Amino acid sequence: MKSPFTKTSFSTGCVYSLTLLTAMLVSQQVAAHGYLSEPPSRALLCQKGLNKDCGGAAYEPQSVGETFKGFPAGAGGAPLQGPVDGKIASGGIGLFSAVDAQSATRWHLTEIKDRHINFAWTYTAPHPATKHEYFITKTAWNPNQPLARASFDSTPFCFVDGGNVLPISGAKQACVIPEDKTGHHVILAVWTVGDTDAAFYNAVDVNILAEAALPGGWNPVGSITPATTLLAGDKVKARAFTAAGESAPFSAELSIANVEAGKPENWSFTLAEQINKTQTLVRAGIRNEQDEIEPVKGANNLYAQKESGVIRYEVALEMQEDAGAEMGFGGLSSEYELEKGLATVTFPVVNNRTMNIEAAIFDSNNKQVGYTKQLVAAGSHTSLSIDVRTQPGKHGVKLVGTTEDGRTTRQAFEETEMTGEGGAEEHDFVFPDSFASYTAGTKVLQPKDGQVYECKPFPDAGYCKQYSPTANGFEPGVGAHWHMAWDQK
Repeated sequence: MKSPFTKTSFSTGCVYSLTLLTAMLVSQQVAAHGYLSEPPSRALLCQKGLNKDCGGAAYEPQSVGETFKGFPAGAGGAPLQGPVDGKIASGGIGLFSAVDAQSATRWHLTEIKDRHINFAWTYTAPHPATKHEYFITKTAWNPNQPLARASFDSTPFCFVDGGNVLPISGAKQACVIPEDKTGHHVILAVWTVGDTDAAFYNAVDVNILAEAALPGGWNPVGSITPATTLLAGDKVKARAFTAAGESAPFSAELSIANVEAGKPENWSFTLAEQINKTQTLVRAGIRNEQDEIEPVKGANNLYAQKESGVIRYEVALEMQEDAGAEMGFGGLSSEYELEKGLATVTFPVVNNRTMNIEAAIFDSNNKQVGYTKQLVAAGSHTSLSIDVRTQPGKHGVKLVGTTEDGRTTRQAFEETEMTGEGGAEEHDFVFPDSFASYTAGTKVLQPKDGQVYECKPFPDAGYCKQYSPTANGFEPGVGAHWHMAWDQK
């Protein structure tokens, strides 16, 4: 399909129109940002280092693919209707043009082993969503040609109504990949923003290994993937869904009676066995050499006959709180002394369960001035150390401990006095905390050198939030190009 922005179609008027439309989008001061995190977008894998030579996408995956809404319309019409052919992955943004490169070997492929897939977005600056759509390349697409509308099926294989409300990061969007799609494909995930003219287009490179229907008409509809150890009194549910919603007759529930039954491989086997005993149109297990589906102690697949109407299963765990879990301070000092505004606050914690413990220190204005997180073994009486930069005065110390299995959270709060001499310079964050929110004038403390840096004014402010541990070119005081983004205070 011919792009409306080929060299032959450009005229002075067209260039002016494109410039004007871009200005319109920028003039709205669009704050929306986000990226597809499950499965990871092409740009996110740039940030993670699995994709190489990505340009600006490696620093700012949340901004990649932002352009006008309306895909796939616009092949022969107005530029307000979606991204330009050949620039679909970048959204036509020059900083991210490297992600428009397309070949059979250019990008890391995420393996897809189940056609029933959950998509999830991370929203660094959420705005209302009118919809999420998922397009996939045609069965006979050419992976060595630039991505264009002609590369994709004209209708999405999955549509999720956004209701024009704020979307939630990590929320699962259940979809089913068509059975005729196998091997190397590109999925185009589209988040259409409700209160601007923008949409975000994220390319996802996948290798679809999911099996099609088994002999006998058994269609894959999900899996039981055990990863969590359950305790007596916990429950696990296999929730069946048809096109009309959840179906109780095809659902199953298992109560855990004892420690042995709660082992992941055991409850998965028992649940699969229970489904097979109570259902005739649904089977759980692994296909053997005789094409029979039998339960195993481990991961089990779920299959259904078409006449059941079942299109997918979700496995849900209901875990009881660990009532005996305890966590608290083992002895917070009544005061700690500052030297030029700096101190290390050290104190023991007491916990009778292995926990991920977060500790944060707040000044009298409830501004966080120090933070640490650590996995603490049960009964170890581990001491936590928090580096703080603050002014003298009363401070609060907050502990939040979550058991390793995630089922129980405990909290504790105590106060202490910071004495001694204050620092000369205030700051908003300790770098890189909340780096995605940095704007012109944001002040951060760089713990690596103890200095405070202020984010430069527009148009350089955008560099302040371009950071990852493996791409830290703009890290204040440290990165090779930090002077482009920051002023030292």
